[in-house]
Formats: sequence, structure tokens, C-alpha cells
Amino acid sequence: MNDLTFTVPLWVWTAVMAGIVAMLAVDLLAHRDGHVIGFREAALWSGGWIAAGLGFGGVLMLWQGGEVASTYYAGYLIEKALSIDNVFVFALVFSFFAVPDAYQHKVLFWGVIGALGARLVFIFVGAELLRVFFWTAYVFGAFLIWTGYKMAVSKDSEVHPDRNPVVRAVRRIVPTDPRFHGDRFVTRVDGRRVATLLLVVLVAVEATDLIFAVDSVAAVLAITTNTFLVWTANAFAVLGLRSLYFCLSGLLRRFAYLHYGLAVLLVFAGVKLILSETPVGKLPIPLTLSVIAVTIAVSIGWSLLATRGGTDESHDGRAPGSPDVPEPGARPPGDDL
Repeated sequence: MNDLTFTVPLWVWTAVMAGIVAMLAVDLLAHRDGHVIGFREAALWSGGWIAAGLGFGGVLMLWQGGEVASTYYAGYLIEKALSIDNVFVFALVFSFFAVPDAYQHKVLFWGVIGALGARLVFIFVGAELLRVFFWTAYVFGAFLIWTGYKMAVSKDSEVHPDRNPVVRAVRRIVPTDPRFHGDRFVTRVDGRRVATLLLVVLVAVEATDLIFAVDSVAAVLAITTNTFLVWTANAFAVLGLRSLYFCLSGLLRRFAYLHYGLAVLLVFAGVKLILSETPVGKLPIPLTLSVIAVTIAVSIGWSLLATRGGTDESHDGRAPGSPDVPEPGARPPGDDL
């Protein structure tokens, strides 16, 4: 792994955090009316978030030089690629609970805040473990390789939000009304305060994102253990997750083979992490960037070519391995929510 060390003053951390909070505030104000987000608006927001992430890398280059910036870009690219997998699960969760389009942005907004907090904790804990215990690299590396393998062979497995233990615990402990009450997470029914179905959806999104957070943070830690670089790479990638969802939610079937590319990236990150604690040592950042960029490009290109025309006769319109994403608003049979 790349253990770049450079001093990050407290005011820089504060400025970055303040910038992230400011961007979240702007996003919240822009969508405070709860309107349905169309593709064009989502694409413009996505472009803005990507520009912010790439621009921060330019700031790092001016401040600390090319190696630091390249390391950040490698982490940002792998996190951005892995975030696409989040979109598949979010689509499944929203379809399962039949979440109206107008409420989805609010769920994703608070989901992103929770994701940023969880990643911040994982980053500092993971980096410290790698620094203190060298064998942790082997554990994290093996975990990434196993996760990549499972992603490659089990992508078509169903996701059942109602079976998530956290979601079930919330519904068991917290009085819950099985309906939506506008975009409220909590409301009053018969004089008592109860959670709405939208809060259950938020818990489902947060719970599934925790799993993704472990994978993505471990993958970026395989590139560098510098907490500032890992955090900013994760933060700028996650900030654009909401707009990315609204951009891709209607095109998910076109990314039929992307999970193979993501699996390759996870396995590569795991091997890289293990090699860092062997005589081979850390792999050069230019090589890492090249592998990430080529893998993403090939898997996306392969998917788009394989699904052009929107049909695949032998697979009912879906390429092998593509997830079964229900139509928006559809509920599975037997849903008792």
C-alpha cells in the first residue's frame, strides 16, 4: 500500500469538512420542495459533483505534488466505481417499498450523511489497524478477494430489505405505521408518535450501505493509509451518490457486466494490500490508476455493447448476471408492509 505521509493542518481538515457541509446544504436547499428529479437535472448535478471531486485532486497537486494527487485520484476512481453498485441496491430497496419518486431524494440525502459518518469511523479504525498490526493487511486483503469473488458469482442473488436484521429490529422496537405520510420520517397516529414507512426505508438504505462501506474503505486503504486522502476520496465520491442514482436508475439493465469489473477491482485491491507486506512491496500508483481506469472502461463498454437494442433473446432482455430490478412502484407478492 502507499503510506504517503504529509502534515495536514487542523485548519485544512476544518476547511474540507466545512466545504462538504456547505455542499450538502446547497443540495438540501435546492431540493427542499421535494420535486421529482429528472434525468437532465440529475446529470447536471452529477457533473457538478464529479467536477468538485476532480477539482479537489487539482488542489492536492498544487499543494502536495503529483504523487499525492495521483493517489487521491486512484482512491476516488475506485470508490466512484464501487458506488455504482450501491445504485443497484437502492433501486431494489425503493422498488420493494414502493417509495414515491418525490421522497427518494430525502432518503438518499440523509443516507449520504450516515454513509459519510460511517466511512469516517471505518477509515480511522482501519488505517490504525494497518499501521499497528502488519498482519491486518493479509486479513483485509483476503476479505477483499473473497468479496470480489462473491460479487462475481452471486450478483444475481436477491436482496430482501425486510429480512435485514437492523430493519426488523427497528420495526420490532419502534412503533411503526406501515404507510407513507408525505416525506416525514416520524408522525402522529391516534395521538402517539410513530415511525413512518419512510423511516424504515432510510434504515434499510443505511444498513445496506454499511456493508458497502466496509468493502469500499478497505479497497481505498489498499491504495493508501493516509487518512486524509482516503477520507476525501470517499467523501467526494459519496457526495455524488444521490444524483448518480437518479441518472442511472432507469439504465441499470445496461450495466449488466459492470459487477465483473467491480469484482476485478476488489480482487486487485486485495492482492495489492497483501503484496504491500511482502518483499514485492507496494505497487506503483501509475499502475494502480491504469488498472482501475482500464477495468472500469472495459466492463462498462462490454455492458453497453452487450445490451444495445435493449434485448437479449436468451435471457428475456437481460444479460447474464444482471440483477432483477423491479419496476418502480412494484411490490413483491406477499408484502405485508
